[in-house]
Amino acid sequence: MRRFSQRSYLVTLSEINITPLLDLAFVLLIIFVITTPLLEQSINLKLPHGGRPDTKIDPRNVRTVEVSVTGVYALDRRRMPFDEMITQLASDFRVNPDLIVYIRADQDDPYKYVAAVIDGCQRNGITRYSLRTEPAK
Repeated sequence: MRRFSQRSYLVTLSEINITPLLDLAFVLLIIFVITTPLLEQSINLKLPHGGRPDTKIDPRNVRTVEVSVTGVYALDRRRMPFDEMITQLASDFRVNPDLIVYIRADQDDPYKYVAAVIDGCQRNGITRYSLRTEPAK
């Protein structure tokens, strides 16, 4: 005697097993939680104290250059060689003449690295730049 009828072959499974989907979602969540802080960190700097808070400036007009003690340059948190950074700033300035360059340098930074950034800006016609500091206490 047959236990299963011919009709059972035509019935489809109407339930979806979501356990593998949840496992995948949790693994992706863990990956993003671990890698996000690593992507946010650029150059670790100790800025000098002083200065006053900024007035309202459109963030689309600002490019931030960071200079480390060892002469490593970063433009908007992306490390790049000095010549490439100056070329990128010059092309951004041609597109947006209201460009302001924020220069963040470590307080123990040799002056020659900051002077090179200022000189590169001036050679390309960028006259609006600001040396960034920590707010006064």
